[in-house]
Amino acid sequence: MNDAISHRGPDGEGIFIDENLGLGHRRLAILDTSPKGAQPMRSKDGKWVIVFNGCIYNFHELKLELQSKGHEFISTSDTEVIVEGLSAYGPSFFSKLDGMFAIGAWNTKSRELYLSRDRFGVKPLYYYFRNGILLFASEIKAFLKNPAFSVQLNYQALNEYFTFQNMFTFQTLFKDVYMLPQANTVCINTYTSEIIHKSWWDYDFSKTDDKMSFLDAKNETERLFSNAVARQMVADVPVGSYLSGGIDSGSISVLASKHVPRLYTFTCGFDMSQVTGVEANYDERRDAELTANYIKSEHYEQVMNAGDLKWSLPKLVWHLEDLRVGMSYPNYYISRLASKFVKVCLQGTGGDELFGGYPWRYYRIFKSLDRKDYFNQYYDFWQRIVKDEDKKSLFNKHIHAEFDVQEPRRIFERVFLFNESLKYDLPEQHINNSLYFEIKTFLPGLFLVGDKLSMAHGLEERFPFMDNSLVEFAQKVPVRHKLGNLENMKRLDENEFGDKRKVYIEYDDGKNVLRKAMSSIMPQQIINRKKQGFSAPDESWYRGENAAYMKELLLNKRAISSEFINPLYTRRIVDEHINQRKNHRLLLWSLMNFEWWCRIFLGNEKI
Repeated sequence: MNDAISHRGPDGEGIFIDENLGLGHRRLAILDTSPKGAQPMRSKDGKWVIVFNGCIYNFHELKLELQSKGHEFISTSDTEVIVEGLSAYGPSFFSKLDGMFAIGAWNTKSRELYLSRDRFGVKPLYYYFRNGILLFASEIKAFLKNPAFSVQLNYQALNEYFTFQNMFTFQTLFKDVYMLPQANTVCINTYTSEIIHKSWWDYDFSKTDDKMSFLDAKNETERLFSNAVARQMVADVPVGSYLSGGIDSGSISVLASKHVPRLYTFTCGFDMSQVTGVEANYDERRDAELTANYIKSEHYEQVMNAGDLKWSLPKLVWHLEDLRVGMSYPNYYISRLASKFVKVCLQGTGGDELFGGYPWRYYRIFKSLDRKDYFNQYYDFWQRIVKDEDKKSLFNKHIHAEFDVQEPRRIFERVFLFNESLKYDLPEQHINNSLYFEIKTFLPGLFLVGDKLSMAHGLEERFPFMDNSLVEFAQKVPVRHKLGNLENMKRLDENEFGDKRKVYIEYDDGKNVLRKAMSSIMPQQIINRKKQGFSAPDESWYRGENAAYMKELLLNKRAISSEFINPLYTRRIVDEHINQRKNHRLLLWSLMNFEWWCRIFLGNEKI
């Protein structure tokens, strides 16, 4: 099992066995690269043994606190701070950590195993518990090596994935394999087999500080964000930064460049020779180069073409395992490039979800009448792949009979109902509810993709926006400071507009307070740039150079996924896209990913 995830930790390995309990660890040496930082690591009193993946950014402060209590340290690693913190405080210590982590902690005295995951869900932690056997790991492929585990498709998760292109629950496509929820600790007593879950933190956008001025919001955002970037630069190895043409990664790169003699930056661009329409703007190299020149970074670029999809897709699905969100093969390539120069790379994910980066989504629903109306409108949007009424066409009859087609709607609503503080009366409340929903569902999918595809190359990604203090503050910032045109949108009479979508796009005014906070340190061309996601021009490529590969993969009579997905439905989707009747790029991506998932994990095809 340890060897199966060796790519996550090429710098060392360790095993700890205690009767019926085994811990394994693969090390990516970032802090204290000496043997003193090796894992599994045991506390000085012998009570705790841990395996840990991630980075704790406030470990220096916690170390001083523990030293004042008499704890001694022999390393400069954050791992030792965790294990000594458990010795001092017990499992409640997990809530003190500012960072990203997945931890397995064994109490040798009580013979209890604790599994815990960071408050934002940056680092993955999967578990399988059946017939008295518990398996847990950072990646599901570790389970494949254990004779107690066999791969079976989870039909409920299949329905969820083809609704949201994501998992809003904590199930996976592997039957009986679950993701531990973020900000959760589970205790397993190996004497009694008793299992206790404890959730110890959640987002809360309902307590905004309405008295906060825009100037105060701007100044505090700048201060906390600068501190967050500085805090996440801690490492005993080279640190770099991804650099797109946008404000999130650009701000991080500018701030990070102040802490090293010369920052490494990395950009992914695309061959645009056969790209048309809106996708012609997808190549961000020019704007990225503007920022790179501004900070004088050592800048590297990866230029992708249509043929890169076929080469990378099997490898991507093998590493991803737990299919999530949209086209991610550019992530695979850019992290491979970065791994040749650094071991840690800063990422801009999280800024949109905290500061309102998707206004065209919020404006769809911010005039909802009540909770039911809000749910109806927002659920309609978040059925990103296949709507419930089309599931009979998507799935083969015997598969469709396996699940309740209404369950995704209930899954969607439970995300909101989990937080009793949410209100549904005012436009600002609707928008804050949307921020809560997306940071609880969409963002973890982005984190998972980022983790799996960077760790595939032995690279650690860090996310400065996901800093405890910055997150706590961003939740208090009023919506009117995040969306610059909120008051104008309130006054709009939608009956005056024939195409509301154009109105929503025109008011692409998200992250207003962040833009102003960064205006003194960033090129104005980047500050004022429209929001652009990190995606290849696949709508065009699926109709051009990749059309043949797409047909070969999906319309082949030997396609394993056709056991579950109706081949007639797939053929219609391919035909509609190629002949430009509809843009099915998201669905086609998911269909190709699922075919490779079936080949690799059900068909045992080697890659």
